[in-house]
Amino acid sequence: MHSLQIQLHPLPGHPTWTSPANQRGRCDHQSFYLRNGLISLEISLRLNYALHVTGHTAVAPVSATLYDSSGYFQKYKEFEKSVRVEEIDGMKVVKNLAVKMEEMFRRKAEATRRLVEAAEEAHHQHEENPDLQYEYFNAVLINEVDEEGNNVELGGEFILEPSDHFNNLSVNLSLSVVQVPTNMYNKDPDIVNGVYWSEALNKVFVDNFERDPTLIWQYFGSAKGFFRQYPGVKWHPDEHGVIGFDCRNRKWYIQAATSPKDVVILVDVSGSMKGLRLTIARQTVSSILDTLGDDDFFNIIAYNQEIHYVEPCLNGTLVRADRTNKDHFREHLDKLFAKGIGLLGDALTEAFMILSDFNQTGRGSVCSQAIMLVTDGATEMYDDVFEKYNWPERKVRLFPYLIGRESAFADNLKWMACANKGYFSQISTLADVQENVMRYLHVMSRPKVIDHEHDTVWTEAYVDSAVSPTLTTTVAMPVFSTKNETKNQGILLGVVGTDIPLQELMKLIPKHMLGIHGYAFAITNNGYILIHPDLRPLYQEGQKRRKPNYSSVDLSEVEWEDKDGILRNAMVNRRTGTFSMEVKKTVDRGRRVLKMHNDYYYTDIKGTPFSVGVALSRGHGKYFFRGNVSLEAGLRDLEQPDVALADEWTYCNIEEEHEHRHLTQIQAIKLFMTGRRPHLKCDRELIQEVLFDAVVTAPLEAYWTGLALNKSENSDKGVEIAFLGTRTGLSRTNLFVPVDQDFLTAEDKEGVFNADHFPLWYKRAAEQVPGTFVYSIPFSTAHFCLVLLSAVGIQMKLEYFQKKFWTACRQCTALDGKCSISCDNERSRGKTMMVPCDTEYPAFVSERTIKETTGNIECGGCIRSFVIQQIPSSNLFMVVVDNKCDCSSNHILLIYSYTLDSFEHNESLKCERLKYQKDRKKPESCHPFHPEENAMECGSATRFSSPLAAALLPLITATISR
Repeated sequence: MHSLQIQLHPLPGHPTWTSPANQRGRCDHQSFYLRNGLISLEISLRLNYALHVTGHTAVAPVSATLYDSSGYFQKYKEFEKSVRVEEIDGMKVVKNLAVKMEEMFRRKAEATRRLVEAAEEAHHQHEENPDLQYEYFNAVLINEVDEEGNNVELGGEFILEPSDHFNNLSVNLSLSVVQVPTNMYNKDPDIVNGVYWSEALNKVFVDNFERDPTLIWQYFGSAKGFFRQYPGVKWHPDEHGVIGFDCRNRKWYIQAATSPKDVVILVDVSGSMKGLRLTIARQTVSSILDTLGDDDFFNIIAYNQEIHYVEPCLNGTLVRADRTNKDHFREHLDKLFAKGIGLLGDALTEAFMILSDFNQTGRGSVCSQAIMLVTDGATEMYDDVFEKYNWPERKVRLFPYLIGRESAFADNLKWMACANKGYFSQISTLADVQENVMRYLHVMSRPKVIDHEHDTVWTEAYVDSAVSPTLTTTVAMPVFSTKNETKNQGILLGVVGTDIPLQELMKLIPKHMLGIHGYAFAITNNGYILIHPDLRPLYQEGQKRRKPNYSSVDLSEVEWEDKDGILRNAMVNRRTGTFSMEVKKTVDRGRRVLKMHNDYYYTDIKGTPFSVGVALSRGHGKYFFRGNVSLEAGLRDLEQPDVALADEWTYCNIEEEHEHRHLTQIQAIKLFMTGRRPHLKCDRELIQEVLFDAVVTAPLEAYWTGLALNKSENSDKGVEIAFLGTRTGLSRTNLFVPVDQDFLTAEDKEGVFNADHFPLWYKRAAEQVPGTFVYSIPFSTAHFCLVLLSAVGIQMKLEYFQKKFWTACRQCTALDGKCSISCDNERSRGKTMMVPCDTEYPAFVSERTIKETTGNIECGGCIRSFVIQQIPSSNLFMVVVDNKCDCSSNHILLIYSYTLDSFEHNESLKCERLKYQKDRKKPESCHPFHPEENAMECGSATRFSSPLAAALLPLITATISR
């Protein structure tokens, strides 16, 4: 008879075990025991049972001898009569959460409005002085010295101190700094005057922060290009010595400065545009795309003697200006080449027709409309086209950009701009592009400025690495000139904004009410995610830092089971309601999948474009366990050294007042509950539950201490750590021997209570059959073995665990008198980690109804037999494999694979995706034009000739009369 080899196959998702095939069942009585390692707690209703193993271990069928837990049950019996189980009202939970979020957003909006009022008043009092000399703190130059050790100009000594509230950056909480784009002159008179009057914001910045210590970055982005930021912080150029940040092409600036718009960009690709002119034209189009936001729609048309849609599949339509679509069009810009003659009249006609047709369908912004013309000249004024499609209403603005130094056609292009409420610019070099493109925003903002409408805008979740490395949403408002002499010019001074880190929003979520698999999420009017536990930021290839400007993840990309968009569309349209569906949720970074039924509850957040929802999983998520204990007993047991609370949960809000920020959560609870700090904002209900947990689990401390002192009981069991967790975020930990690892620390994100999820071991235990154990094998080499019993566990040495297994198996007797054992490990190769934007992922789930199965594997002309048998009361399998064949090149998947979702990627589907417009809620505010607008402010590159001025005068007069 052939000898048999025992092999370990740690497949993705679950462990498998091998043992002599002809002796299966004979080793049951050889179970190894973790008698003194396991902690016995049959905790009813609140805690879940599990056994969790990390490390490469081998286990025979487990028969665990449990310790006497009379101490726990005696403690539980004392409070049994006061214990009750309540069903959670999901609608009540989501409405309460919406109110809390509304209050937080309201405070941030009020801080922003105070900045608007201060900025407008400061500008109103300021008289422009072209000769003004003023030294200010430049964000790049502060604390810089020259070769002689003297402070450089616009630098100076600027005190900076580290602050954990601002991502551990060194900041100045008394002053702001000013950043000026690299392509602009630091001492330009417009910059200096703007910096001078905006110094008045420093006082308001500080006052806002004192009123609301949860505020982070506050800032003013000037229409002139400079950026004032509080608190003051030093900026550092990139490796090329450049800071590419320009506040005017950030989403918060664009959304606040202008109304939603539909834009058609016309690019001249006639033969005269060859060489540098075409390069400048491409950069101009790319810069225009930078100024478009998620509420805008666009298309790009190249023209010579023919009309060429840059994306042919989008002929005659517009698409939303989200980052994906803009990047897609940028890729096509490099494919443009110049030849032939330019028939501008045909291109203008096509643009007007697209805008008219798209507007009539109601699919676009249904607000402002514009044509951007990028060309090196126009031989005529095309008044026949304008008269047919745009006059007399002139609802479509025209913005011509003359490429090149020649100005032979400047008169014609400027006339076209002025006759259609636009603005003419001439771009001679690549360095001119950014500033000239930005000018159109001032024109588009005129109606809003004249109406004096300070619309409050909110962005979706995004990362702007130049300002903050964390996921953020911004509240922003425009700042206008209030001087009477400039009223009809509609001068936009800039935009003020305040950042809100999404982590602050997550602190408002009552995680204990949502349960193990429950979660809260919020989306924008466009369906983009604001917060969601599956919002996984993209990372730059090969780097552990988020891509700059990361944003725009749609709810449909994470709640993909909602195929018909019922949940998404209801939330986009700000409805209140419920929805249910079967879902597959991944845990352990996508390595494992759980199947469950979720109930969703959703409503809108007043005063914002956001909607919020909560998901409760049927079973664990629908019920809550309540009990009462005395305050004295609860506080006593809560302050024990082995107790900790979830770091990212909010038991008491210690961020709102400066005097409370030094407190720990446990200290704040004690001060609040004893009445010494009654003004602290605390969740009394959650505190009462966590005090109950502290009292009921208190006997564990004495039990663990006894184990640690009794070395005879624990000397060879390998136990290192014992720990426990409850639904209220309370955890207890006992160290038996010193260990050096990240488990149960802040670095172990999957192993601790976080703002948006329970620990991985807690989740997996909850889904296990009551009374059984869960073993978990890591996907990377580990040095330790972790064993959990319910929400209680111990950690032990991996070597000890392996030794017990192999010792037990070697006691088996084979039919031929031999029992060949091998400890060789074979790792499965392939994908074992979910990454952002995965639409397909193999997840492995055991089929618990199958107790035993057999099979054959053919490899290299040889047949290899195997038997798989479930190990009772666990999630483990014993795999017995005949080793007569060498199948090392074959990787066997022994467990069924579930695919989360899949999409074919081909050109046809890509085109359909570009055309497809998901539901969105249009912003309520729209300011497309104003009768008092001064249309003569339409360009400054050249002066009109007398004939052209005479031709334009009747049009301007007609506009004023209307």
